[in-house]
Amino acid sequence: MALAKKKQIKKVVLAYSGGLDTSAIIPWLKENYDGCEVVAFCADVGQGDEELEGIVEKAIASGASECHVVDLKEEFVKDYIYPILKTGSVYEGQYLLGTSMARPVIAKAHVEVALKVGADAVCHGCTGKGNDQVRFESCFAALAPELTVIAPWREWDMVSREDLLDYLAERDIPCSASLTKIYSRDANAWHISHEGGELEDPWCEPSKAVWTMTVDPLDAPDTPETVQLSFEKGELVAVDGKSLSAYEALMYLNDKAAVHGVGRIDIVENRLVGMKSRGCYETPGGTVLMAAYKGLETLILDKESLKFRESVGLEFSHVIYDGRWFTPLAKAQLAAAASFAEQVTGDVVVKMYKGNATVTQRRSPNSLYSEEFATFGADDVYDQKHAEGFIRLFSLSSRITALSQKDTK
Repeated sequence: MALAKKKQIKKVVLAYSGGLDTSAIIPWLKENYDGCEVVAFCADVGQGDEELEGIVEKAIASGASECHVVDLKEEFVKDYIYPILKTGSVYEGQYLLGTSMARPVIAKAHVEVALKVGADAVCHGCTGKGNDQVRFESCFAALAPELTVIAPWREWDMVSREDLLDYLAERDIPCSASLTKIYSRDANAWHISHEGGELEDPWCEPSKAVWTMTVDPLDAPDTPETVQLSFEKGELVAVDGKSLSAYEALMYLNDKAAVHGVGRIDIVENRLVGMKSRGCYETPGGTVLMAAYKGLETLILDKESLKFRESVGLEFSHVIYDGRWFTPLAKAQLAAAASFAEQVTGDVVVKMYKGNATVTQRRSPNSLYSEEFATFGADDVYDQKHAEGFIRLFSLSSRITALSQKDTK
């Protein structure tokens, strides 16, 4: 990808959030890239109306020539979350990949806006220490390698919120940000992440101020609540008997699960760039959805198929975390998971109680479970006498090894 040459950039599309960083980036780009035109781009991936309110006006006030707000909510859930759900991906045993799974759909829309307006560069506000710079730029490289990428945090000499606020104040650019911000948060339809503040010390327990999406499990209702999810070929088609769009279904599950404190995790994870970071994540609806899907799989997939699907999930969790969505490897892994999902049809009931989401009922027309086969009673398909021969053959290598060792003594 071409290195940024300031005198060559005529128009750049900035991934704009309305926050302090990107508000400062707009004037910085115009000053440092020979007065280039800056177009703001904002992706609506379900982060909430509060974050999007007045964002066009904010971008224009900061110096952008225009601002494109692109509604990606349904596309995000249907074309990214659902396929990832089919892989069963969980990063490092706990993280449901809420931040990383949103990056490909945002990057794709970012590139589309850049090509539409005739820009020759794209710009993001990711720091030089995080994963997102890799995720976004890997997507840009796969989708539009001709575009120059500008990453101000790797170029400018500002290092703190105070520096950014002073920079904007000197230019009389309005910004609602202040020095009192404690946490760094990233929200979308699937989850919200929290970093910074007391979380920078892994020995410090998160305070109540950290959590914003879910009820404290200790304060959750004393009565459990159930929700029924219906799947057809791996796709969620109804919740509690209601036919909802992909985004609507997730919002419904978020509302239900959040009340019961479902979906909180506190982890120290390995970043792609080589360092560890501590973060707290809230994924209420996603936790219920993942539990339901995996619960239904246990009825349908045979031992070896489930083992392979689990291996795909493990590998794909790193693929999506590392920002490799638009690669042949990701395409192959998604296809493998989708092939198994063809059989994942049925209903699942999940009980939500005090932070837990537990599968309590499941049924499927493709179920391999048979009470007749599993029972200890008499049946016509399984003769218990046959088990002896199976075990002798299954353990033959161990028997041979033991005999060989005995003969050498």
